[in-house]
Amino acid sequence: MPDSATHIQAPADTQAAPADEVLAQARRWREAGQAVALATVVATWGSSPRQPGSQLAVNADLDIVGSVSGGCIEGAVIGEAQAAMTDGKARLLEFGVTNERAWEVGLACGGRIQVLVERVGDSP
Repeated sequence: MPDSATHIQAPADTQAAPADEVLAQARRWREAGQAVALATVVATWGSSPRQPGSQLAVNADLDIVGSVSGGCIEGAVIGEAQAAMTDGKARLLEFGVTNERAWEVGLACGGRIQVLVERVGDSP
């Protein structure tokens, strides 16, 4: 399980976007020759700010659209997305916290979240 503390901080204005908007932006980035990774919430237990199916796309310039959670989790997912763009390996990440640390890492009332991160298309 990845450490919830990360050195990458997601932008404060990151917010949920409709899945079709996230995928459309990812396609535009790929068509422009940019490396892209897609993160998808695949499961949640307890409280979670985003539901399964929520997505975040990120390119090599760290342009971001969508959201999978917020807080430190989003930063950790972005870091794993950068690694996926480089090595092409998908990652299944799981984050969980106690109620005492929940707000700090972006899970409103504790709980767990599982996120699949994968590179989109072939490497540019």
